[in-house]
Amino acid sequence: MKQSETLAQREFIARQKRRQKAVCFYRLLLLLILLVFWEACARMDIINDFIFSSPFRVVRCFYDMLVDKSIFIHIGITLLETLVSFGLVVVIGIIGAVLLWSSKSLSEVLDPYLVVLNSLPKSALAPILIVWLGNNVRTIIVAAVSVAVFGSILTLHNGFQSMDPDQVKLIYSLGGTQRDVLLKVLLPGSVPLIISNMKVNIGLCLVGVIIGEFLAAQAGLGYLIIYGSQVFKMDLVVMSIVILCALSAFLYQGIAAVEGKVGK
Repeated sequence: MKQSETLAQREFIARQKRRQKAVCFYRLLLLLILLVFWEACARMDIINDFIFSSPFRVVRCFYDMLVDKSIFIHIGITLLETLVSFGLVVVIGIIGAVLLWSSKSLSEVLDPYLVVLNSLPKSALAPILIVWLGNNVRTIIVAAVSVAVFGSILTLHNGFQSMDPDQVKLIYSLGGTQRDVLLKVLLPGSVPLIISNMKVNIGLCLVGVIIGEFLAAQAGLGYLIIYGSQVFKMDLVVMSIVILCALSAFLYQGIAAVEGKVGK
């Protein structure tokens, strides 16, 4: 019986691996078909490649910037701003959620304000931030933090509120304090929630950085997008968007890798 179960398990795992390979293959095939179709339409003048660009023109634009190494400067600046804002969001989010958890009165007072600020379109804040903070990197980071921090606090606070009450009672029955509950139960038990929240926030921070770079940057991928659209260099715009997609996937997979290691 055990041998038959082992064989069945192996067959199931083999089927899952074949399915994953098939999914990856069809994903790449679909992408290739779309790129070939796009290039073909541009070559046959079905679409205007000056307006819609083309894969060849995008690759050529990337190669030109690769040769003069300017692309590394723009990617590096956007990546640095994203990581700095992400780190601030994680720290502020955890501290804010802990403060709300530790004081029910504070939570009841601030909750509606956090909800409103989280719902507010953050692009509306960008012009105000420029006036307050100036046209510099600080404005971009603050704009990025504002996109993610309020939702992060609310999500973590709601997760903290759903903590097992029996564990809390056990800590207090053994003579523990609220600090003991925080350090021995709440934070260790909320690690999966925190990492899951980080996976969302890394993308939001990248979005916030691009919003900030649209208005207050002299370099970065967001700057390339707005500059390219202003001078009708659509190759530059499309290339920057493609790099942003790749950068977003890279950052997300990085957090997912951390989640996998913590899960073990």
